[in-house]
Amino acid sequence: MSCKQDASKKATDSAETAPETEVETTRNTGSKKIVFFGDSLTAGYGLEDVDDAFPGIIQDKIDALGLEYSIVNSGVSGETTSGGKNRIDWVLNEEPSIFILELGANDGLRGVPLDQSKANLQTIIDAVKTKYPEAVIVLAGMQIPPNMGQSYTTEFKNMFPDLAKKNDLYLIPFLLEDVGGIEALNQSDGIHPTKAGHKILAENVWTVLQPILK
Repeated sequence: MSCKQDASKKATDSAETAPETEVETTRNTGSKKIVFFGDSLTAGYGLEDVDDAFPGIIQDKIDALGLEYSIVNSGVSGETTSGGKNRIDWVLNEEPSIFILELGANDGLRGVPLDQSKANLQTIIDAVKTKYPEAVIVLAGMQIPPNMGQSYTTEFKNMFPDLAKKNDLYLIPFLLEDVGGIEALNQSDGIHPTKAGHKILAENVWTVLQPILK
């Protein structure tokens, strides 16, 4: 999930071997829910405490401001857009006021045809809009190493702003900005952020999310 060349092999290997384990946690008792729907980044893969992942840090920011929102962390390590499409109906039982979609990186690392990935993401977006037309959707942009070829890499990067524009979504330009490819901010696999790395991810998300909450 790094955008650096030297992380290419590690990233590809991790995409093939990451266990598909689900984290489903809810914090606080706010009347409105923010659902984080994603992969190992959302799930906080490799961290001792899931609350140290960026969704948990966002909850701390919300609590500090006294806002009535509770975070639901629906992250699954190893999740693809196809897997997300298959479980979206169940997750929507959480009745989100805000839905943060963080999927696609594992597709890119595995070289899944991008028309499939884009169609799966669109299906997820449509499901949210159909069931909760008033919900705000935030799409997390992602980038991948160039080992799949420059054309694929560029098309992958552009997939997220294209979907955001088409569906009138809020966009986090690159979730791993200032973290991807930086050894000190990633675990030994070179792609999953450390606790310190997740603090930066939280800031990347908060920049987009905070104005929505006001």
